[in-house]
Amino acid sequence: MLIRYFGAAKAASGVEEETFSADGPDGLSAGASLDDLLEFLGARHSEAPAGTPPLKSVISRSTFLVNGYAARDRSLTLDFGDAVDILPPFAGG
Repeated sequence: MLIRYFGAAKAASGVEEETFSADGPDGLSAGASLDDLLEFLGARHSEAPAGTPPLKSVISRSTFLVNGYAARDRSLTLDFGDAVDILPPFAGG
């Protein structure tokens, strides 16, 4: 599963993207929901760099794309072949 972080989510996680596999020791199980993934990521990146809100806080204000489509239902079941984009609110115009 490919996770891509944008804006404040990238700053809070300290990475632009990361990948998890079904046979890896990461703690994500097959059939996890989007909500399960977000909880996992919030715990994985619980300490943000100085001056940056924790990822869990950023996630609470974010929207998500799964394989390029808006995912509003956090009970959506994910597959390890999915790509999930975390999109916090963007400023500007």
